[in-house]
Amino acid sequence: MHDKKKELQKQDTKVIDWNEIHRRIEASQSAFDQGLQLTHDEKNKILKARAKTLATEPEKKAKEEEFLQVVEFLLAHEKYAVASAHVREIYPLKEFTPIPCTPPFVLGIINVRGQILSVIDIKKFFDLPEKGLADLNKVIILHSENMEFGILADVIIGARNISVSALQTSLPTLTGIREEYLKGITEERTVILDAEKLLSDKSIVVHELVEM
Repeated sequence: MHDKKKELQKQDTKVIDWNEIHRRIEASQSAFDQGLQLTHDEKNKILKARAKTLATEPEKKAKEEEFLQVVEFLLAHEKYAVASAHVREIYPLKEFTPIPCTPPFVLGIINVRGQILSVIDIKKFFDLPEKGLADLNKVIILHSENMEFGILADVIIGARNISVSALQTSLPTLTGIREEYLKGITEERTVILDAEKLLSDKSIVVHELVEM
């Protein structure tokens, strides 16, 4: 009986080697610490890559918002422009019908494929001085959900993108255009009109003008 007990004690001593256990614990701790360090670095790399990816879309959106696509035109040798989003079409001015008892800035009305639209002389609307000869043979038809009318132009230059950040708010020599209708002025002194404000102006009442 005593011999069997001694044999069991020897087996237990062989199984529980505390020195070996301590060595393994230290090795595991070292590997664990090293693993944590590597994981931390990898996390930093992943977070940086993720941040860069997430920043890509806002940057693209910001770049898109920095530019305004406009239709640029000449009127009495001066450059104007309106946002192309509010331009329905360019229509040749062949003839128009003057309407009595209307403000001086209302040139008259035109028939565009059966639709009656009023035509506005924006230089007179803003009380700007007349400069040079004008052909006034183009009508830029502006539109919104509730309003449509045409504005006069001599020559359509074309569509282009304007940097919004480069726009000036006003010029000392530009006194006629009221601030609420001015979107900005480019470095080349192209006047960007706020078509949305023009279209929402209640003083330009298209439908009442065409009552005959």
